[in-house]
Amino acid sequence: MKNNIIQVICGPGRGKTTAALGRGISALTQNKKTIMVQFLKGAIDPKNMEVVKRLEPEFKLFRFEKSATPFEQLSEDEKEEARGNIRNGLNFARKVLTTGECDVLILDEILGILDEGIISLEELAALIGHARQMETCLILTGTVYPSALDDYVDEITRIQTRYEDRNSVDNPREQC
Repeated sequence: MKNNIIQVICGPGRGKTTAALGRGISALTQNKKTIMVQFLKGAIDPKNMEVVKRLEPEFKLFRFEKSATPFEQLSEDEKEEARGNIRNGLNFARKVLTTGECDVLILDEILGILDEGIISLEELAALIGHARQMETCLILTGTVYPSALDDYVDEITRIQTRYEDRNSVDNPREQC
């Protein structure tokens, strides 16, 4: 099996970030270091960060956006500022690849910043090529997967969330 596999986790609904986190934590069991850079999710909630800090130094999580408001809810001026912060996150990801700081790099919602036009397909392809050259496993997530990436990735996992009426008598399961 290749060490520098390029994986995509995509699709509508929930579960993509959780699946990527699971793969990152699984890498820890193989003594691999993991870095996750999240995009389009707003600033990190300090309560959630406490849990992630327990995984350090083998697993590190970074967000470069300053606002707690998700990207799609920002004003145009705020989006422009967020784009600059997202670009800083991309530059950090490139640096991580160049320095070989981790074995697994998760770019959570990078397909979203591609969809938003913050990064071009060519830039993403170059980032993937850089990961291959550095023999780093790269995990990309996002809702919209462009088929133009087919030649660059090794594995695509499509997640689809099915919503059910949890109050139905026919569905007695409790909500998590």
